[in-house]
Amino acid sequence: MKRTPEQLLRQNASTDRGKGATVFQPLSTGATFALTEKAPADKIPLITAGYGRSESQDGGVFKWNFPLLGTYWIAADVLIQQIGAKEGGLDKLKGKKITLVYHDSPYGKEPIPLLQERARMHGFELQLLPVTAPGVEQKATWLQVRQSRPDYVLLWGWGVMNSTAIKEAQATGYPREKMYGVWWAGAEPDVKDVGEGAKGYNAVTMQHGAEPGSKVVKDVLAQVHAKGQGTGPKDEVGSVLYMRGLISSMLAVEGVKRAQEKYGKGKVMSGEQVRWGLENLALEQKKLDGMGFAGVMRPVSTSCFDHVGANWARVHTWDGSKWKFTSDWLQADQQIIKPLVKAASEKYAGEKKLIRRTSADCQS
Repeated sequence: MKRTPEQLLRQNASTDRGKGATVFQPLSTGATFALTEKAPADKIPLITAGYGRSESQDGGVFKWNFPLLGTYWIAADVLIQQIGAKEGGLDKLKGKKITLVYHDSPYGKEPIPLLQERARMHGFELQLLPVTAPGVEQKATWLQVRQSRPDYVLLWGWGVMNSTAIKEAQATGYPREKMYGVWWAGAEPDVKDVGEGAKGYNAVTMQHGAEPGSKVVKDVLAQVHAKGQGTGPKDEVGSVLYMRGLISSMLAVEGVKRAQEKYGKGKVMSGEQVRWGLENLALEQKKLDGMGFAGVMRPVSTSCFDHVGANWARVHTWDGSKWKFTSDWLQADQQIIKPLVKAASEKYAGEKKLIRRTSADCQS
């Protein structure tokens, strides 16, 4: 019986690494840091769409990491661009104060190098306020915000930390329209409990937002839920986090399909073969539109040395009941990001005694 790429992916995902798992999606920056050490030996690629190590964009050092669609440095760069646009230009940021309220973990610390570089370039003051996990107690943090009166607050939180931060901002009178979250602080669970109190709060998106009107969502509702085959709440289909999972799954499937084009259609792909597929993705807009992602995401094109494949994002804003896009497509500035990536990846390679990949290795 011929199996679809989706069936092959599920088959491989259900096996353990010793039996030939095809790909892992850790769904955690902390787990990604740990698995990055193991992936070269296990020879299993890690898809870390929108999370993980920002420097793993460099496939020359991080052969098995794929932060597809966006890293935290891309997110932070786009947020500074959006704030600059709101002020009338990046030059207007000189003398401003921007506070980063962040989860005190490797995840929360990820944007700091990019923000420090932007602060140096544009002359704004960067204030760093760590929050101890899980983040249910932030009164002292927001007292500092009230005292320092920053022009903008960036929120790098997760889970209950996000809604708590928005509630504390409301309690201390900090304007939600001057708050910008990362994409893990910009979904429905982060704002629904706060409701009107979160109105005006902004977050960068990993390209997509809530997409209830998209073709891919309509297809899921018609072909899965209408047939009683849905495995989760129907009313969450098309929500921000649902779309994140859907897109991440699609990228894994497309990596398998791309590998099959080289190594044999219908065959179960090894981790090494799918690694090649993931760094040779060429998802053009026409193909994405055909899969139902029109208006949801832009093209993805990876290479041996570029494991992110896209550096576009948008900003959406909570209007009290739903998310609405409030920016055009914004492209992260690779002239700023690439030197940071190179410096960090070279440091990592030196610490781990890794040799940068050659062009010959890219064809293997």
